[in-house]
Amino acid sequence: MFSIGDFARLGRVSVRMLRHYDAIGLLVPVVVDPVNGYRRYDADQLRRLNRVIALKDLGFTLQQVQAILDDRVDVAELRGMLRLRRAQLEAQLEADAARLVGVEARLRMIEREGRMNTEDVVLKQVPPVRVAELSATAAGYGPEHIGPVITPMYPELHQRLAAAGVAPTGPAIAYYEPAPGGTGDGEPVTVHAGIPVTSGPGTGTGFTVVDLPAIPAAATIVHHGPMDDVMASIQTLARWIEDNGYRPVGYHREVYLEYSPDQADQGVTELQIEIVKD
Repeated sequence: MFSIGDFARLGRVSVRMLRHYDAIGLLVPVVVDPVNGYRRYDADQLRRLNRVIALKDLGFTLQQVQAILDDRVDVAELRGMLRLRRAQLEAQLEADAARLVGVEARLRMIEREGRMNTEDVVLKQVPPVRVAELSATAAGYGPEHIGPVITPMYPELHQRLAAAGVAPTGPAIAYYEPAPGGTGDGEPVTVHAGIPVTSGPGTGTGFTVVDLPAIPAAATIVHHGPMDDVMASIQTLARWIEDNGYRPVGYHREVYLEYSPDQADQGVTELQIEIVKD
């Protein structure tokens, strides 16, 4: 048998943790000396310790771990617990991956600070346009929130247009507005994925036709590359707007001149921000 210190080293855990497991009945020593209280463990108990650590690392509480190991959870319930935890871990991985993409984009933007070329900004009028669109809500206005929401909407919209016999007449357009009840400042945003059309919908098409108004004055810039890096182009627009005595009105529009989800790094997107004199 092993002392608590030796057993802790063999199991790669702390003595304090083993004492806690003993106190709650999760991993009880084989022998406790009645005189000095020294705990003794045997090698077979490493198997239980390994299972405790594995289940705890999966996110189960110690109470749940004990119920599982003591066969107080049947197979069906355990399967359900594991599936739920798997879904939680997958969601966390997706969220962390999106957060990492956002951090990398911000770092690239910081590295390019001071090299903004506002000569690429064009002031122009944007004519009205009729679009067929789908709408959804994103958790925020950052690319890490917008991208996962808007990307699947365009293939779905193309399918619905084809089923309705409506032909696109121009490149896809996205625009945004605060979600109902919000201000859009760090809050949910309504995402509109649109495709220009000339005709209105029939019945049961599964999309909405909207007439987007003209923009009398828009500061525009053509963004090259993935939309994860769009903030650099937006900040170039911001610099031009401020330097020329304007202020923005609402959100910007995005016109996807050339874009494929499979070749996002080769995308060409025009950003349009409505402006007025400050």
